[in-house]
Amino acid sequence: MAFWFNVSTGQVEDDANKSPQDRLMGPYDTHGEAEQALSHAKENTDRWDADDKAWDDEGLED
Repeated sequence: MAFWFNVSTGQVEDDANKSPQDRLMGPYDTHGEAEQALSHAKENTDRWDADDKAWDDEGLED
């Protein structure tokens, strides 16, 4: 069974009660992973922003 995080309600859903796809993040393997969807997305975004800044800073030195 897959789990989904509903960004509109902040609730975890499973395949049996899944909302329309445009409101969902996932699928996730576990309920716990789905609960952490926003936190995980923020961590990824912060890491990618730092990578972009580092790449931009390197480009300015040339």
